[in-house]
Amino acid sequence: MSLTLPRRSRARTAALLALVLLAAPACADGGPAAGSGGTVKIGLLASLSGTYQSVGKDIRDGFQLYLSGHDGKLGGRTVELVVADEGNGAATAVPAATKLLKQDRVVALTGIVGGGSVAAVYPLLNETKVPFVGSNGRPELKDVSRVWHTSYLSDEPGEAIAAHVREDVKGSVYAIGPDYQGGWDELRGFTEAFAAAGGKLANPDGKTTFTPFPATTNFTPYFARIKASGANAVYTFYAGGAAVDFVKQYAQSEIKDVPLYAAGFLTEGGVLDAQGDAARDIYSVLNYSPDLDNAQNREFVAAWKAEHDGSPTTYAMASYDAAAVLDRAIAAAGDDATPEKINAAIGQLGQIASPRGTWQFSPTTHAPVQKWYLRQVRQDGRALSNTVVGDLATVGG
Repeated sequence: MSLTLPRRSRARTAALLALVLLAAPACADGGPAAGSGGTVKIGLLASLSGTYQSVGKDIRDGFQLYLSGHDGKLGGRTVELVVADEGNGAATAVPAATKLLKQDRVVALTGIVGGGSVAAVYPLLNETKVPFVGSNGRPELKDVSRVWHTSYLSDEPGEAIAAHVREDVKGSVYAIGPDYQGGWDELRGFTEAFAAAGGKLANPDGKTTFTPFPATTNFTPYFARIKASGANAVYTFYAGGAAVDFVKQYAQSEIKDVPLYAAGFLTEGGVLDAQGDAARDIYSVLNYSPDLDNAQNREFVAAWKAEHDGSPTTYAMASYDAAAVLDRAIAAAGDDATPEKINAAIGQLGQIASPRGTWQFSPTTHAPVQKWYLRQVRQDGRALSNTVVGDLATVGG
């Protein structure tokens, strides 16, 4: 099934190589260094500890992979990549971002795993006037003039798959997810689009069931609620360790035969290896799969596999694309690659050739206008894989 959904109006790797070179001198006014002397300093903030450590490492490694394939340069300038740990959320993300932006004086910031972390760091971006090229989910923000994302807005996965679930499931669907910013956004995207398509939630109050995060590790009581609701299918979003717990317990529960649909992060990357056969047959929606057949993806997957075990994830791909965006923008900024000039150049990039397929930034949301794919966990040789089984919506604009 393929369709295009109109956007609602709203402003919305340790590194593999440290690349520690001479830092660009600070500006006379104490602002971000302009990257003079042939160098440019980029800050990368990602969860290198905590619940989403695997996601953060993929973000770090995806950016580093692009650098490694381009002689450690972006826009013709040698990069000093300053990596910091986002941890589990805003409490650790804000001080780490403060150091990158105010002490290290990077000319651009990238990464960030959590939507809540993005929201918390957002005021610092406005204060320091440094562009942010994020590579994971993002909540709605009032002003995105210096905020760009190469991944997605947090409500888009659910929005992209909702009509398909409505068509595929004969009956009601139970919505469940984690009680924090990312979970709220991910489930809202699904439930609103599902209702607009004529779908009915099985949740007794007609609202998503949210589980305490990160405290919930036993989902059995929630599965009992789902069974009692008479749901014909389940839609969910979990990632990291919570995704492993949810999927393994689901496969052993009294609702194991109820079809499970999810935002693709439920079975993405290393969590699929940890889930094993418990994940078999799960349907998910995502903007990327390593089996996509295009020249950029073949090159990306080959380069990734030469450095890592397994296939690349959407997290690594989006961070690789963030490096590609900064590469072109820094080159376009010219001899004086200031944050302001880099930011302006990003807005003029147009179409971007990517492992996911060609995409471009929406002029209103500064997130990708991109195709989403329906995937199913299937056997691929000796391993399980998220195999693309169809096209879903093109979302953005």
